Amino acid sequence: MAGPEAGVEAGPVLGAGSQQKCAMAPALGLGLLLGLLGDPGGATKVLHSLHYLELGVSEPSPGIPQFMVIGYLDGIPFTRYDSERGRVEPLTQWIKDGTEPGYWDRGTQICKGHQHVAARDLETVWDRYNQSRVFTRLRVSGCDLLSNGSVRGFRRHGYDGWDYISFDLESRRFVAADSAAEVTRRLWEDENVAEGYTNYLGHICPEWLQKYVGYGRKELDRKEPPDVHVSGKEEHGTLILSCHAYGFYPKAIAVNWMKGDEIRDQETEWGGVVPNSDGTFHTWARIEARPEEREQYRCRVEHPGMSEPGIFAWEPTSGGNLTVVVAVSIVAIIILIVLVGFVVWKHQSGNTRDGSQEGAQIHPAPFWESCATDADPTVFPQGKRTGRDTSLQPVSTSGESSSGSPPCGSQHGSWG
Repeated sequence: MAGPEAGVEAGPVLGAGSQQKCAMAPALGLGLLLGLLGDPGGATKVLHSLHYLELGVSEPSPGIPQFMVIGYLDGIPFTRYDSERGRVEPLTQWIKDGTEPGYWDRGTQICKGHQHVAARDLETVWDRYNQSRVFTRLRVSGCDLLSNGSVRGFRRHGYDGWDYISFDLESRRFVAADSAAEVTRRLWEDENVAEGYTNYLGHICPEWLQKYVGYGRKELDRKEPPDVHVSGKEEHGTLILSCHAYGFYPKAIAVNWMKGDEIRDQETEWGGVVPNSDGTFHTWARIEARPEEREQYRCRVEHPGMSEPGIFAWEPTSGGNLTVVVAVSIVAIIILIVLVGFVVWKHQSGNTRDGSQEGAQIHPAPFWESCATDADPTVFPQGKRTGRDTSLQPVSTSGESSSGSPPCGSQHGSWG
């Protein structure tokens, strides 16, 4: 994060050092999850976002469905589908109340189509990497409405915590992570899959985003200030100060450590802005200090729900209740997010890819990243067909799409 001004809109992000520490943690999958790209920087800010996460596994187990899709509006889960229930379900009252007749039936059929494609993609992975062990397959996609009136769209495909192929809306090109994904890239370019992706990310997704924002306007416009707690812990002669903000909405927040009157962003490590099950968010920022300089450090928190930025210091005698607050927050984390992070970790832990198939490790993304070290108690774990699916269609004149965004995102081609 460049500074407090950027943070108010984008929320805390991880520094390079934090990304390296967290790259292989159980929450690794949460990076790809929402692939979430952070704030574009400068004066351009994200006003609203619509993102979808798909998770498929080759071997389901109790409590872990073979396929699952979760929809997020402004970071809040609002729809879900999984192969065990076999039907799209609302996760918020406003989406349940606002949708038209037939919405859930159409969405269920779209998600079932995605489920079949995910199964074919897993078969493609087995063949191309010549492996037979358990795999996970992830796809994240969505669009953001920016303050300058433009739209930012993204789509990323991956498996077992590794990038596979992604689509860049600005250049309208696919980027393959390795030689196996290059096969998919050539196939999709030959069949002009980019046209469908561009139509969905640039037109269909933003139209549905605006519609969903209209459904949930009252809920999305509310402002709840954060409950801030500061704690400290001394290890090996170093004081580790943590500033936790709980129960705030909207997710835009700036959390900065200050030494005297100077903001120390270069020395600060940020956690992700993570959703609670009640529709609020929480986050944290951490810094290392000399024990004798403790009184010089303050945590500065700025949020739309606060009349002015708050300044908070660590009072050693009042830090005993932090563990209870953290425990409550952990319980509040939505179970679906924990499930996804766990599945990704379980299916990739202890496994490495074949040396001949080098790919890019997926880096934790700021929005869902919630890695922590021992210094911080907040830990949130984690017959084929070829070519594209031709079900992508433009939005109809009534504003509905025959197979567009509701509520699983667009249909897409298989990897093989």
